[in-house]
Amino acid sequence: CFHASAELLARGNDQPHGLRTPSKGKFMKRGNRTQLPVEAPYVPPKLKRTSKSLPDRTIDIFEGMTVVELAKRTGKSIPTLQDILVNVGEKIDSEFDPLSIDIAELIAMEVGVNVRRLHSNEGAEVLSRPAVVTVMGHVDHGKTSLLDALRQTSVAAKEAGGITQHLGAFVISMPSGASITFLDTPGHAAFSAMRARGAAVTDIVVLVVAADDGVMPQTLEAMSHAKAANVPIVVAINKCDKPAADPERVRVQLASEGLPLEEMGGDVQVIEVSAVKKAGLDKLEESLLLQAELMDLKARIDGPAQAYVVEARVDRGRGPLATAIVKVGTLVSGQHVVVGAEWGRIRAMKDMAGKLTERASPAMPVEIEGLKGLPMAGDDIIVVESEERARMLSAGRKKKIKKDRLGKMDEEKTEPQDPSEEAPKRVEMPIIVKADVQGTVQAVTDALKSLNSPQVFVNIVHVGVGPITQSDVDLAQACGACIVGFNVRNPPSSVSQSATRASIKVKLHRVIYRLLEDMGSLIVEKAPGTFETQVAGEAQVLNIFEIKGRSKAKGEDVKIAGCRVVDGRVTRSSMMRLLRSGEVVFEGLCASLKREKQDVETVGKGNECGLVLQDCSDFQIGDVIQCLEQVNRKPKFISSESGAVRIEC
Repeated sequence: CFHASAELLARGNDQPHGLRTPSKGKFMKRGNRTQLPVEAPYVPPKLKRTSKSLPDRTIDIFEGMTVVELAKRTGKSIPTLQDILVNVGEKIDSEFDPLSIDIAELIAMEVGVNVRRLHSNEGAEVLSRPAVVTVMGHVDHGKTSLLDALRQTSVAAKEAGGITQHLGAFVISMPSGASITFLDTPGHAAFSAMRARGAAVTDIVVLVVAADDGVMPQTLEAMSHAKAANVPIVVAINKCDKPAADPERVRVQLASEGLPLEEMGGDVQVIEVSAVKKAGLDKLEESLLLQAELMDLKARIDGPAQAYVVEARVDRGRGPLATAIVKVGTLVSGQHVVVGAEWGRIRAMKDMAGKLTERASPAMPVEIEGLKGLPMAGDDIIVVESEERARMLSAGRKKKIKKDRLGKMDEEKTEPQDPSEEAPKRVEMPIIVKADVQGTVQAVTDALKSLNSPQVFVNIVHVGVGPITQSDVDLAQACGACIVGFNVRNPPSSVSQSATRASIKVKLHRVIYRLLEDMGSLIVEKAPGTFETQVAGEAQVLNIFEIKGRSKAKGEDVKIAGCRVVDGRVTRSSMMRLLRSGEVVFEGLCASLKREKQDVETVGKGNECGLVLQDCSDFQIGDVIQCLEQVNRKPKFISSESGAVRIEC
């Protein structure tokens, strides 16, 4: 008898009964899938940046370092660095041979690493040097007047608008016989970068605060620059001779901003001075010399010099000029130097009095002549042994700057943008900036960029040092730009006539806040503005008149609202809004507006009129009819007391 379960009998006839034996072979065939694949929407993969988003690395290099040491610091292999050495033209027998500091910088730049040069003072003559003092403070607080009183000259009277707009360097011999190098910085809000450069090169910061004005925004900014550079501060409370002077209030304000004053147990000296009366200057000198003595300022005298560019400009007859302060070593006329990405041979050096000098010692400001190009303010000056080395180092630095700039542009392009976010439409305003010195170019450019708004994009298409030329006019004509000249002489008549024929606006200014006001009004004029609906007038319904149509051909019944204009004016071509108890009942066009049976275009305040609305006859006595008009609201140019400017839309 054959016994079987229900499950077994349910099998098909083609399947054998009993235990199932595995099929021969290494792999078994899987059964067909009955489940269909799920149709999922295609999600594109996120773009991966090819360039590393890591911050730029900076390594320390020094004279005599080996390839092995350089490979450790750069993170590259020794054969890679040796290949670069061969391309540079430097021959070394072993990776343990010493390299010059210039070759080490070239190799580091080639592998994309920033460098910081370290110089040893071993075996060198180290002597005391004068202090470099930077005078900072708010605009019109008397910084330049205080320096004038110290050096018995009058520079403030020569400044355009009575405010300093350049970074100036002076050596002042004190009555005690000691000399101090002073840097005078501008106080206007637009010159923040100049103040930062002054704090970077200085030993002591003199913070000038007006006794009658107190602590202002640029005072706080100067304090933050000094703290960031870890530089001691000496406070000079100026204008103490004025009737409204209140030095105690200034002390309280400074203490509340976190400045540790000597009177309150801190280490910041406070001196009360008057530049006009020349009072308190001896105490200021004494406090500066005391602070310098406490710091024990010394520098290497012999060996190659290092200097810092304070300002740079182009002279018509002498070419690019750089005002620099020597940090260490002695700068000698005739040496080959590399200044930032530019190079040259020092043809002549002048001190701040305009006298030719052959040597410049530490803390001495000089004007260098003989550079091949205009450097940037803030660049370092290094001395190299030959013209070939100077050319090579300059070319390497230019290549590195170009590579970094292209890398930043690629990063901006690869950043994913949300397609749902629509960029606001803005009018572009191209501007060409020309100024007398490099630092002023940067300050004016930054100030103009601060006038960007959602409606107008300020695009600085070109900047340069020197007067306005025909090439600037040609570029402005090609891109429709406006030319801004700051502290430059008037262009030749041929250039001016060419600009007039091409309808190019040329703005020449000598005072920064007047320049910003002029450009602000120009930007406001060019802005498209935003259209807003405003109530031009209101009329109250006093009575309702109905004219019944005698036939369909004559038209339907018409309701006329008898109104009195209570505010503004009512215009026939404008939109009308019918209000009842504060709620909008109807909004539409005006079909007819009459006064004393005459069709009129406008009815003024206090007059009565008859008004018919198109497609609306639901009037009630007491209703209010508003006359609406579209108004184009332009942005506003706003200048604060601190000198900061902005465009408010």
